[in-house]
Amino acid sequence: MQIVVGATLLAIPTAFTEEVWVLGSELPTGNIALVGLISVLLVGLFTYFNTYRGYLGRCRSEYVKRVVATYLFSLIVVGVFLTLFEKCPWGVDSALAVRRIVLIGLPASMSATVADMLK
Repeated sequence: MQIVVGATLLAIPTAFTEEVWVLGSELPTGNIALVGLISVLLVGLFTYFNTYRGYLGRCRSEYVKRVVATYLFSLIVVGVFLTLFEKCPWGVDSALAVRRIVLIGLPASMSATVADMLK
């Protein structure tokens, strides 16, 4: 639940900006892929240095599950909100919908990661 609430914290204000919607349609696919890769990398680094440093050898599968779950739940939250705002044209242009989700997934996944670390 912390991941969902954390992702919502930055997904909503970012999803309301027209600049992100336009950027999603204008950026090359390679750049969008790099944003997704950087998102996962940042989530992984933050999670490692705040929770798994010194314990990664024993908890490697748990670490991978946590990073993947954080990023996937963040993307789901973003997708739900963009769909509600009618900015995910699933039936018309699914690729554009995914591009917008990945772009907004960067701040959403970072806020989800920080919220997940709170006890």
